[in-house]
Amino acid sequence: MKTNKFLKIVLGLMVTFATVSCVQDDDYTVPTSQGDEESAALANLIATGIEVDMEYVKELYNSSPGIPFEVEDNIYVIGYVSSSDKTGNFFKEFFMQDSPSNPMGGLKVVLDELDSYNQFNQGRQVYISLKGTFIGEERVGNGIYTIGGGTEFDQYGGTVTRLNVNQVGNNLLRSSVTEEIVPLNVTFSEITDQHVGVFVQVDGVEFAANLNGLRYFDPIQVYDTQRTMQTCTGFGYASFSLETSSFANFKAELLPTGNGSIKAVVNKTFDGSARVLALNNVSDVNMNSDRCTPLDFSDFEVIYEEDFQSAVDGTNLDLPGWTNFAEAGSRVWREEAFQGNGYAEFSTFGSGDVSNIGWLVTPGFDMDAQENEFINFTAAQHHLDSPDNTIEVFVSTDYDGSDVLGATWEPLVASFPTQANSWYEFVDSGLIDVSSYSGTLYVAFKVTGSGTNEQLDGAYQVDNFVMLASM
Repeated sequence: MKTNKFLKIVLGLMVTFATVSCVQDDDYTVPTSQGDEESAALANLIATGIEVDMEYVKELYNSSPGIPFEVEDNIYVIGYVSSSDKTGNFFKEFFMQDSPSNPMGGLKVVLDELDSYNQFNQGRQVYISLKGTFIGEERVGNGIYTIGGGTEFDQYGGTVTRLNVNQVGNNLLRSSVTEEIVPLNVTFSEITDQHVGVFVQVDGVEFAANLNGLRYFDPIQVYDTQRTMQTCTGFGYASFSLETSSFANFKAELLPTGNGSIKAVVNKTFDGSARVLALNNVSDVNMNSDRCTPLDFSDFEVIYEEDFQSAVDGTNLDLPGWTNFAEAGSRVWREEAFQGNGYAEFSTFGSGDVSNIGWLVTPGFDMDAQENEFINFTAAQHHLDSPDNTIEVFVSTDYDGSDVLGATWEPLVASFPTQANSWYEFVDSGLIDVSSYSGTLYVAFKVTGSGTNEQLDGAYQVDNFVMLASM
């Protein structure tokens, strides 16, 4: 009897040891090496496969949008995990970006696995063997490039399904490398679809004042809650949404009331209609400073102002002192008026021109007549489908009033609307310091687009241009 009891204890210890030794990587001790099988599979992939970048992967799906692309070639893509499902804010998915710092883009991976952070911890370098996988969207039209293990089709089109347990083991191969993911510093207005999946940091951010006393998740909602964040930009605010899942373990925490920074992954809403930020952990929110206050016009002297309220709807812009010039194509800036508001607009839709480039140049300003000059304006967009459909602002001190292309134009940094903004939502440029210039200064707006490329046939509007001097 004693012998049988002893054997039971030994067997119990052996089972316990075997169980512990087979547990996947945990949060406390993420191993620096993989098992022999995974290491061998990774070595074989590198030796026999062809490496492609994330843009190549995206183009595979772009070749037949709406229909998931089945990869048949022995190719692989490398990425660094940017998200974590440890807190429950991501579910059976992870994002990865193409570099641990200064990334150019990201991809989403859907897998039939819970607590994937144990295996695919943030910063882990992952090689994805793409052969036998599908590239597409998890929901039709959401615009998130996703790697999945199968497909489903309905009346709306085709989507990718999660990688099964065997595909996870065979196609998602970790290296021994775990890098620190350095957040990409951006402003709200700079975030585009190219940043989906990227770990970013926004500074000078706070939650909207009407959210004071509320929590990350609204208990009356079922799945996700969006909370409005804002940053001060000149005389107004730029806004963006933070989305929190009902499964996040921090959902009941109060929203901070101060100003500071937030680090999060760029994601999209369920239907893909808007970009949002999603937290890996609430510790990535640091808002302990005083809230910001937009600038007050009463603290400045207005040197020049154009609100375009004299605009004659649907005519070519011909305001006194302004230059309206087409560098390429037939289109020029137009005067538009909508619901009592006048503005200047450059639209390439229906022009029939392969390239449309339009310049709108202000009158000249005597920069020696006062000090501490700033400019400010608002801008909006509609039907914008690509970041290549651009608006820029420049200044020149050698423009002669007529030869636009013969002048030297220096670019200015300003906040402009992107696809993330609603159509006709005017965005404040921020207060732009031009006090270092002397002589006669001209300000120019330049829009680049196309009348034959649907991705570049959007429109931009400019309104409320002012030249100011601080008092």
